[in-house]
Amino acid sequence: MPARLFLSSGDLMADRRFEFARDLQLKGDLPAAADLLMQAIELAPNFSSAWFTLADIREQLGEREAAVAAFRKALASDPGDRHGAGLRLMRLGAEPLAGMSRAYLQTLFDQYAPRFEASLVGDLGYRGPALLFKAVLSVRSAARKPAFFKRAIDLGCGTGLAASAFAREVDHFIGIDLSPRMIERARGTGLYGELEVADILQGLRARPDASADLILAADAMVYVADLAAVLAEAARVLAPGGLLAFTAETHDGEGVIIGHGLRYAHAAAYVRASVEGAGLKLSLLEDRSARNEDNAPVPGLVAVAAKT
Repeated sequence: MPARLFLSSGDLMADRRFEFARDLQLKGDLPAAADLLMQAIELAPNFSSAWFTLADIREQLGEREAAVAAFRKALASDPGDRHGAGLRLMRLGAEPLAGMSRAYLQTLFDQYAPRFEASLVGDLGYRGPALLFKAVLSVRSAARKPAFFKRAIDLGCGTGLAASAFAREVDHFIGIDLSPRMIERARGTGLYGELEVADILQGLRARPDASADLILAADAMVYVADLAAVLAEAARVLAPGGLLAFTAETHDGEGVIIGHGLRYAHAAAYVRASVEGAGLKLSLLEDRSARNEDNAPVPGLVAVAAKT
């Protein structure tokens, strides 16, 4: 993933103390790094990057309450929450599970765009598009229908990896992504007839009823806490006989949790119930890992649902 976000305090001395603190943190001297961050915060009380980094260190040191307090300060000093302090509070159990900040996601992927494919495919062994392609072919084959689609929507399109996997099977691709820099990269592929900067729910809501034959979401649902609204809009936008295919991360418990990688993990039963609740027919749900973390496959699901 991209380097840690830095938002200047506007105070040169505070910024320098932050830089020294980050060096100490990377070297493993967490108490000394925390001391320097406190000095930076004394100079600039609304220094969100310093508060966030201090919170991260407190959590690493096992000081939960101090970490929660510092994450709250980071959030208060940057209400858009570009660092993702709200997400960390959720993971610590200090706030109820909710959606991710739009500003956090946009900032994250704008930073990530220049090395997205190299990191995701090269470092994390990403295979989501290939899994979706195989799953869609399997469902179409079982239904004795050709795997060709006139119009497809690629949710969270990124740089175009899913569209590349399906390029020969789709006449017209529409790409939707929250990150303008990702959209720039996707435009350069020439795979899309239309591209839109929007979150996936907003993008779907802008589409007419029954206007797509295929909707893909490769590694996008991991950034959606509650699948119900997205699946309901997908059902509306799909033409009769159309397919929704997506990957998700999963866990052995119930409902939705925030996983180790700060992405949502959806239990298989939750995915099944969400698909059925949207009025779609679940054609395929398989345990398949779309990526690795720490050199091990992340537990995952591949789902294909049909509009009947």
